[in-house]
Amino acid sequence: MPDSTQLHIVTGKGGTGKTTIAASLAMALADKGKKVLLCEVEGRQGIAQLFDVPPLPYEERKVAVGLGGGQVFALAIDPEAALLEYLQMYYKLGRAGRALDRFGIIDFATTIAPGVRDVLLTGKVYEAARRRTGKAFTYDALILDAPPTGRITRFLNVNSEVAGLAKVGPIRRQSDSIMKMMRAPETHVHLVTVLEEMPVQETLDGIAGLKSERLPVGTVVVNQVRDSPLPEGGLDRLRAHKVVLADVERSLKKAGLSDIDAEDFVLEGEAHAQRQSLQDAQRSVLVTADQPVAEVPYLTDGVDLGALFELAEILKTEVLDG
Repeated sequence: MPDSTQLHIVTGKGGTGKTTIAASLAMALADKGKKVLLCEVEGRQGIAQLFDVPPLPYEERKVAVGLGGGQVFALAIDPEAALLEYLQMYYKLGRAGRALDRFGIIDFATTIAPGVRDVLLTGKVYEAARRRTGKAFTYDALILDAPPTGRITRFLNVNSEVAGLAKVGPIRRQSDSIMKMMRAPETHVHLVTVLEEMPVQETLDGIAGLKSERLPVGTVVVNQVRDSPLPEGGLDRLRAHKVVLADVERSLKKAGLSDIDAEDFVLEGEAHAQRQSLQDAQRSVLVTADQPVAEVPYLTDGVDLGALFELAEILKTEVLDG
């Protein structure tokens, strides 16, 4: 029997849609009938915006119900609130802890020792993962919308961050327990990217960093993939600039689209073919990571609750059942 609930950590370069993927993954688990806690740690209230609910307090709130009957709860983890909870839990400093907060000591402590801040953030995830209601875990799964790929290894590797600050005592014991959970078989770190050079390279660097610290890499989720409606032969002719303008003009006229400028139409097609080539090149680069890859389509109408259900279906197959 596992000693904690299942934990999915989602990271990615800014702008790749990691919060959307984290929320969709939570919906995919809820579709399987799971009770899920979706957490964020960056203070952006991205989860509230996606589910169209008021800003989340430091309190677990139900934000959605999956098609399979499962529930999604959400929590915005605040380091100051987490520290007050920590002081109450381990030192029984209820009022005294709040007094420290008024004097700004909590903000001072987390500023001069950023590693402590990460211990507090991941410590709340640890507490929720280990929490039980009766004999069963309170949540079947936790989804953590984590910091960007560039700092994910440092964020998760809390032991090294507090090594010089706390060699013994409750903070050190807490960090040891967190690291045990982070490296457990039930934990998966998924990396979100788009098929562009910089995000793909940052993904590869992130995978290397995670593996160097023995942190479990999960699936690489390629977001915003734009499939081509054109056959490969047509793309090849566009790439080679072998499309005959007169043929295009005749085709447009036959389709009742003679008001469209044929030359502009061809130029747009060539740009589209070039984008497809760039995507294909970055796919080849991702293969070198030797990790499972799932692709998610670009949604032309934006992301709302309906879109989360749509993406959840893909992630359920490609990530959870893959």
